[in-house]
Amino acid sequence: MIEPSTIRRPGGPTSGGFASTSLDATTGTWEVDPTHSTIGFVARHAMVAKVRGGFTEFTGSLSLDGSDPSTSSAQLTIMSASFESKNAERDAHVKSPDFLDAEQFPTLTFTSTSVKQKSDDTFIVSGNLTIHGVTKPVDVTFELLGTSQDPWGNTRIGFEGKAEISRKEFGLVWNVALETGGVLVGDTVKLELDIEAIKQ
Repeated sequence: MIEPSTIRRPGGPTSGGFASTSLDATTGTWEVDPTHSTIGFVARHAMVAKVRGGFTEFTGSLSLDGSDPSTSSAQLTIMSASFESKNAERDAHVKSPDFLDAEQFPTLTFTSTSVKQKSDDTFIVSGNLTIHGVTKPVDVTFELLGTSQDPWGNTRIGFEGKAEISRKEFGLVWNVALETGGVLVGDTVKLELDIEAIKQ
């Protein structure tokens, strides 16, 4: 049995900066807080550099059972047109039919199918990811950062998640060959999620 613990997280969301990592405290229904969450990605550009970006509009919910994490579930809906990478020309290209085709496919979705606990605070959330109208299974590794109470009485929970996908598997095949060899945009995309949710 996993014993509850309390950790000190300087500068955390609670008064005093304490967050509980007790699994019992995770039980309940949670709504993702988009103003304190980020959904980002990292992709290779020109074989030598990394491009980072993300989405600014999304909704999600978690149904968690601390006593039996395997019965937990999660779902996430992301607005394709909210893609940003700090470059207007690139953002427009990614939202065009060459990539996300935001007009025809306005959302990206993730719906969990299973949850496996790997350690005290690490979980593998498997689910179906839909991008560009194509659905593929993906495993996301989540680390539980803890639960806490904000100054307004809301109970909050935090997770960090990571996964890797092949964009070609989702029909995102646009590319340009480089004169020096290789391609302009790498196939592997690393997903990075910082999720904060509020207990309902």
